[in-house]
Amino acid sequence: MTHDALTGWNDETSAAAYAEFAGAFPMYSASSRDLAVRANLTHSRMIIDLCGGTGTTAEAILALAPSNATVISLDTSAAMQRIGRRLLTDSRLTWVNTPAEYLSAHAPAHTVDAVVCNSALWKTDVASVVAAVRHVLRPGGRFVFNIGGQFAGVAHPDALVPPGGPSLSALIHQIATREYGIVPPTALTPPKLPLAAISRLLTEAGLDLVSSEVIGQRTTNAERAAWLSIPVFAHPEGVLSYEQKMAILTEALTHTNPNDVTLTSWLVIVAEVPEQLT
Repeated sequence: MTHDALTGWNDETSAAAYAEFAGAFPMYSASSRDLAVRANLTHSRMIIDLCGGTGTTAEAILALAPSNATVISLDTSAAMQRIGRRLLTDSRLTWVNTPAEYLSAHAPAHTVDAVVCNSALWKTDVASVVAAVRHVLRPGGRFVFNIGGQFAGVAHPDALVPPGGPSLSALIHQIATREYGIVPPTALTPPKLPLAAISRLLTEAGLDLVSSEVIGQRTTNAERAAWLSIPVFAHPEGVLSYEQKMAILTEALTHTNPNDVTLTSWLVIVAEVPEQLT
């Protein structure tokens, strides 16, 4: 199976590596808690974890949701959900193996209190997903999600080059170029989901933009290397085998300090269905 961050998730190796990473490092658990807090779940009865994977975000939602709440975690990857079922056994949680675009087939219209989507929306047909979210949310219901900075075209003010030399990603590209002649693209790629596009999609679906915030997530080189060891995230993208990519990563790590910190930028969005519909 091809390992890539769009189509490679229904793979046992990637699913297991992702789950191991999420349990060992705070990247996904921290962002999940942030989104769950913003979703205002105190009195929620039905909550959707969209593109929920192995359940890291569902776990954060369950920690804040009432005891009588229902949480539905949707994902296309059966491999990810098999692991999630073993890790999370809370009776409030239901797993549904389906694309995010089909959300409205799995929750009654206008009944959902909150939909939360962590680190995944840009991998979907965004317009279809936003429409499906609007269909299931009740008046006052919230849609809370984040977009990676490169996909949103944003950068946190504190996002600086790591001290002492080039970033781990830059070193990987340097080695790949030297050893395999793989040159990273130099043309600037327009952001896939800038705030203006997100705002337009929300408005067209009948959702109000409540807030947008650019936040910075601190990541050590050790955590970044562990993330890059997940097959779907291994770099450089392209024809090299996983083993070749890991050899490049290993060499790149010899030129870095594992405790050096980089800052990853995220655009966090809170949208809401108007209480009074006209």
